[in-house]
Amino acid sequence: MTTYEELEVALRARVPLIALVTPEEARAEERLLIPLAREWREGRLFTWTTTRGYRYRGERTADTEDLPAPDPLTALDVVAAYEEPALFVLKDFHHYLDNATLQRKLRDLAAELGAQGKHILFLSPRFHAPDDLEKEILTLDYPPPGLDELSELLASLETDLGPESALVRLSPDGRERLLKAALGLTLSEAEAVIAKALVRYGALTDDGVDLVLAEKKQIVRRSGILEFYETAEALEDVGGLGALKGWLRRRHQAFSEDAREYGLPTPKGILLLGVQGCGKSLVPKAISREWRMPLLRLDMGRVFGKYVGESEAAIRRVAQTAEAVAPAILWIDEIEKGFAGSSSEAHDTGVSARVLGSFLTWMQEKQKPVFVFATANQIRHLPPELLRKGRFDELFFVDLPGPDERAEIFAVHLRKRRRSPERFNLASLAAKTEGFTGAEIEQVVNEALYTAYADGRRELAEPDLNAAAEEVIPIAVTMRESITAMRNWAATRARKAS
Repeated sequence: MTTYEELEVALRARVPLIALVTPEEARAEERLLIPLAREWREGRLFTWTTTRGYRYRGERTADTEDLPAPDPLTALDVVAAYEEPALFVLKDFHHYLDNATLQRKLRDLAAELGAQGKHILFLSPRFHAPDDLEKEILTLDYPPPGLDELSELLASLETDLGPESALVRLSPDGRERLLKAALGLTLSEAEAVIAKALVRYGALTDDGVDLVLAEKKQIVRRSGILEFYETAEALEDVGGLGALKGWLRRRHQAFSEDAREYGLPTPKGILLLGVQGCGKSLVPKAISREWRMPLLRLDMGRVFGKYVGESEAAIRRVAQTAEAVAPAILWIDEIEKGFAGSSSEAHDTGVSARVLGSFLTWMQEKQKPVFVFATANQIRHLPPELLRKGRFDELFFVDLPGPDERAEIFAVHLRKRRRSPERFNLASLAAKTEGFTGAEIEQVVNEALYTAYADGRRELAEPDLNAAAEEVIPIAVTMRESITAMRNWAATRARKAS
């Protein structure tokens, strides 16, 4: 149900105490509370603040007026004394709920209000009911505006500017991307960022999408757990992994409205398993740029707190923040480290298992387009419930790069350092670095550049690369047994990324 429908049911069911959590007071009043009061309580709607007391928001009649109530207890006394069905909206009342007298007063009122057709609605950006009132208060979240409301906002702006205005130059695809990029912003934030785009670019163009994504950094930063990850890498900077890159490119269009109409489900995410240093962490950065979606990095170390319930609350906050800025990519690097204690043999009082359960439930049930991109190095540490079909769209195994991929990786890193790959025999370099990871090949290029620079700042030569490669003992040698075990596990359980 929508928030309007949930509130309507609560009023019809005569629920006495309701909490509506949203930072958008004006939007909640105009789109929810005033229409509901008009339909169910003859338009009688009072809003209370500690600075102004009660203000009557319905149609004025002889028996309606503003009501003085300077303090919270007096505000509740006014509700008790009022003799008509009405909706009383108390703003920022959560600051006062620790008061024992006030809690007792609310419990007394809860037993009487329903029969009289009166309701108290707490309206605030955050709300946590005290233990004594937890069973008495129905708490509802009012999500940020959806595509319909944002489209209305954009349409009203276009109307204000005039139908022939040259200030709106959005293509149909750019309009859709702009609206989707604005998902998660409040209505006022969306209006402000569109105004910024007009000022910065002189018109509302497809380039405004990047400005909207930049605005979302603030939402992520306020979460305190997620990191808005800036990325400069392109998919062309990822050497090899052709099967994985092709799969990801096909999924990009599945986030569009046309895909919804076609019947395609929104992609859920993928899990990359494999050898360290082979590009698993590079791919989400490149995909973020390719898809023009914000990349949110989750540090599992920030999720786990020392107080009871703190970790579970943190993972819920992660889900809410990710959905608030959707469409987005949620990147969880080395996911096995975060959920290593979730097995039945673990001895962490069950916190890891509960956090994993909350996370998996969200992955299964999420409605917003949040693409979860998880990577893992140690397969044996992954809980089996994380690997079953339905959690992720696909499990990919990232193996050591083959000869052609090693040549491609050499080319990528030489171009990054302003050297022409055509000057080098890439096939020969690939043959001499068998068993090397992408990270080890990058280190070979770096080490060769250091040598050439120290030798009179001369130009990089192929012998420098060969000499640097000979100094490296690849992970394929030092971790041979674990890599072999990983390959054997993935042979029948995961799809090859190359």
